[in-house]
Amino acid sequence: MSLDLASEPAEEGAGLSTRWMRLRQGVGDNLPVWGFVTLLLLIWQSADFVFGLPLYVLPPPTVILAKLISSWALLLDNAMVTLVEVLFGFGASVGIGIPLAILIVYSRIFERVAFPLMVSLQTIPKVALTPLLVMWLGYGLMPKITVAFLISFFPIVINSVIGLRSTEREMIFLARSLGASELTTFLKFRLPKALPSIFGGLKIGIGQAIVGATVGEFIAAERGLGYLQLISQVRLDTPLLFAAVVVLSGLGVILFKVVAIVEKLALPWAQLRLED
Repeated sequence: MSLDLASEPAEEGAGLSTRWMRLRQGVGDNLPVWGFVTLLLLIWQSADFVFGLPLYVLPPPTVILAKLISSWALLLDNAMVTLVEVLFGFGASVGIGIPLAILIVYSRIFERVAFPLMVSLQTIPKVALTPLLVMWLGYGLMPKITVAFLISFFPIVINSVIGLRSTEREMIFLARSLGASELTTFLKFRLPKALPSIFGGLKIGIGQAIVGATVGEFIAAERGLGYLQLISQVRLDTPLLFAAVVVLSGLGVILFKVVAIVEKLALPWAQLRLED
């Protein structure tokens, strides 16, 4: 008993030491990035001071920060609208895109019929479709959600198909020789093998969904960060325009991080392999 009690503090100390080392390593890895960003901001601030550019052309970072603070309620209200559009559009692309990828992998006929149509739809500029969507769906959330879905849909499908087809034939033959059903083979072999590629598509898709929602707001909207940018441009309120861009960028980073966290939870073995 005494040996166990003595070993517990040692194990806790080793765990704390490991976590501290990882924290220091993470901070050290990010120092060059933060240093480069700080240097760019200093150059930007200095250029504005030296050349005396008017605020409606290029406001300095300090003015943009002041606008972020003074207009936080307006920015937050419009950011929530854009967030809803992004989440619904991205959710639809995941809910429809992954099942379609499974059908493409398992059905040659469906692949020959649906895949050319999806490629053709992807080549059409979504800006050209947005006025039609506004005519059909009105000025509410649906046109923006649809554009976000259309832009984020294709990379999710492609990456899912690539991942589902990455399973080795020998592994599939082995599962079938052991009497595994098609569903068991999919759940135990194809899907785990495809998850890294699927999450790669999700990371691309979430960024594309933000682009789609913003493009939709440029065409027809009464609220949202894209709409706020248009109003700021008309009023020559460039600091507010930049502030909206900063919030939009921050929204994209947060959503990307959320997908990355879900990926770590779904793929613990991949994280262990990276740590090794």
